[in-house]
Amino acid sequence: MMSRSIGVVSGYRILLSYIFIAVLTAAYTGASSAGIPLGNSIAPMLDELLPGVVNISTTSVKQVRRSNPLLNDPFFRHFFDLPKERPRTKKSHSLGSGVIIDADKGWILTNAHVIEGADEINVTLRDRRHFKARVLGSDPEVDIALVEIDAEALTAVPLGNSDKLRVGDFVVAIGNPFGLGQTVTSGIVSALGRSGLGIEGYEDFIQTDASINPGNSGGALVTLDGKLVGINTAIVGPSGGNVGIGFAIPANMAKSIVGMLAEHGEVKRGQLGVTIQDITPDLAKAFGLEDLQGAVVAQIVEGSSADQAGLKPGDVILTINGRAIEDG
Repeated sequence: MMSRSIGVVSGYRILLSYIFIAVLTAAYTGASSAGIPLGNSIAPMLDELLPGVVNISTTSVKQVRRSNPLLNDPFFRHFFDLPKERPRTKKSHSLGSGVIIDADKGWILTNAHVIEGADEINVTLRDRRHFKARVLGSDPEVDIALVEIDAEALTAVPLGNSDKLRVGDFVVAIGNPFGLGQTVTSGIVSALGRSGLGIEGYEDFIQTDASINPGNSGGALVTLDGKLVGINTAIVGPSGGNVGIGFAIPANMAKSIVGMLAEHGEVKRGQLGVTIQDITPDLAKAFGLEDLQGAVVAQIVEGSSADQAGLKPGDVILTINGRAIEDG
């Protein structure tokens, strides 16, 4: 009897294993709504997208002053008849990634911190062509920059709808980690709407366990149907390397400011004139709210649009233009 019981259990385990493999295979096989046959590999999808992800290298030149302050004193140098000091310069280099979003215009999205302070920006395509890039605009608050290259036969990565992402969706990160060259890693969406991390001014991150390392900044986070849903931007790790917690800027957030970056070189934002905070369990109880969704108005700037509209400290904002507000 015992041997039969073990045999039955083993049989169930084998059956469950087959079912699990079948589910995964079906997930990968049916993941492409763009007509790209995936089968048990994402290689066909990557063949379409890899040319649209570029490597970005920057060079910045800074003047270096001598460490001894006396040598910087003109009177001291004149008194001891020291020759006029020539300014010394130091070159620094950094590496990152970028995503082609418009092949005709040569527009590339990357992180603002990748090109910050750069005197020269070089873009390397997958086919090893090199181009000088110029900055069209940058927004440090969201950490998005738009650069342009003059090149032909480019491949753009199609934009997806990051609002439709769900926790558990398979995603692929493409970038240039540690300057190794184009690299692909895979994982899932671990969380959505991450904020309060102190990384950027406006935070609404996609969290993923797809390996993201230094150099991946500005690279693409794509779904299995080959759509861009995020721009990789940051990691959390005690050693500065990947520990399975990476963050990407949602594609919809990046897409909403591209036009302003191209036209104005920056993002022009209005000011509502409120200071807000998340709803805690204690605040929800005090305001008689059933859940923790919404934002509490803590302060109003006098004379601001919010003040003129009649908002008051203590008001709870639940929706804006019919869209539910989850938190501050």
